[in-house]
Amino acid sequence: MSDAPQWLDEDAGPFVRPYALIRGRTRPSGETLDLIATVRTVGEPPSDLGPEQRHILRAARAPISVADVAVELDLPVGVVRVLLGDLRDNGLISVTSPFAKGPRTSERTLKEVINGLRAL
Repeated sequence: MSDAPQWLDEDAGPFVRPYALIRGRTRPSGETLDLIATVRTVGEPPSDLGPEQRHILRAARAPISVADVAVELDLPVGVVRVLLGDLRDNGLISVTSPFAKGPRTSERTLKEVINGLRAL
């Protein structure tokens, strides 16, 4: 038996650690993507994209949340956020923040709701 690292899983075939997909980066460039933000493909993909990025663009033909993209790719959310950030930087996806659609609920209103629930 060899002491060398095993880069082949008999059931799954060759594998690459998720951080290798994003070259060790831990955060996307620009604004952090919220889990419930929706992404949608807007550009024509170049031929030099990796398979994960092509998979994201196929999944995002219709609006899809960041969390759903992570499930679709079976990758950690942090990795997906970095991949989405790269696609956003290249103008291949649009990102819609959940808070961009309307005003946020005030802190006072939330406290009133909490107090009302406690009173029940």
